Amino acid sequence: MTAVGSRPAQSGAGGTGLTLAAVSAATFGTSGTFASSLIDAGWSPGAAAASRIAVAALLLTIPAVLQLRGRWGRLRRAAGQVAAYGLIAVAGCQLFYFNAIARMPVGVAILLEYLGVVLVVGWLWLRHGQRPRRLTVAGAVTAIAGLVMVLNLAGSARLDPVGVMWGLLSAVGLAIYFLLSAATPEEPLPPLVMAWAAMCVGAAALAALGWAGVLPLTASTGNVRFLGHPVSWAVPVLGLSLVAAVIAYIAGIGAARRLGAKLASFVGLAEVLFAILFAWLLLSQLPSAVQFLGGAFILAGVTLVRADELRGTREPPAQPAPPQNAPELAAAPAGSGTS
Repeated sequence: MTAVGSRPAQSGAGGTGLTLAAVSAATFGTSGTFASSLIDAGWSPGAAAASRIAVAALLLTIPAVLQLRGRWGRLRRAAGQVAAYGLIAVAGCQLFYFNAIARMPVGVAILLEYLGVVLVVGWLWLRHGQRPRRLTVAGAVTAIAGLVMVLNLAGSARLDPVGVMWGLLSAVGLAIYFLLSAATPEEPLPPLVMAWAAMCVGAAALAALGWAGVLPLTASTGNVRFLGHPVSWAVPVLGLSLVAAVIAYIAGIGAARRLGAKLASFVGLAEVLFAILFAWLLLSQLPSAVQFLGGAFILAGVTLVRADELRGTREPPAQPAPPQNAPELAAAPAGSGTS
């Protein structure tokens, strides 16, 4: 899931921003592969998600605390937003996604998750009356057609319906992530601090559910199979937390600060392609031809939606100067994420 920042694009930083966005997408795309190796070795999806979040939070603690020195009050005032991020966008979304890949190929699961971009459009239309433009409608229809092909409803081989449910729940979590990212509080937390605090909340929530017996947290210290070889369980755990979380979030934050949140998240759609590529190379998981075509439709549909959004956020033409005695208008704060 690509991190979203809050600053507009900076002049002259486009090349660096695109590089960071690609690094973020690639590293986020490894999460399904690392998690699959743990799940195949007997780890529960909840344990894989909890270990990823907890270790990543630990690794981000020092830089987050350094950023918060003397400003701990901002964290207290943002407690509501941090709790929502941690419970839904971090813990919930990752848990749903890992439950999905326990029952279906990584590529199919990530395609289902990214339908969350289309869900955002529907929510903004129904809840806020933001009627989508024609290009957005075309993208939504294309993505839904792709979903039918990915699920292979007309074929003989059917996907696990429980896995499909988890995949669609992860799409809801991703949609909520984008909507939360669009919020612009008066005192927004630095993106790294928000990621760290949300991970702390998410890790605590999953641990509490495990302690209460609601969420299975089964783990093993035996070797797991990765790249066709037995390796220590610590290898995929560190990969999940360091590569697919810490590096991915930091690169995503850097990209969003240089490109702007909307363009960075648009480039972040490459995560889908990277996830399918890594699952093919490292796990020998390859979708069927029909599912490949459906994936192309979903990616094309989501791309149309995001491209239409970017087109709609271009700066309007310059307005004539106000009369000399007219009061100045306050500038509206820039948004961050899907809106």
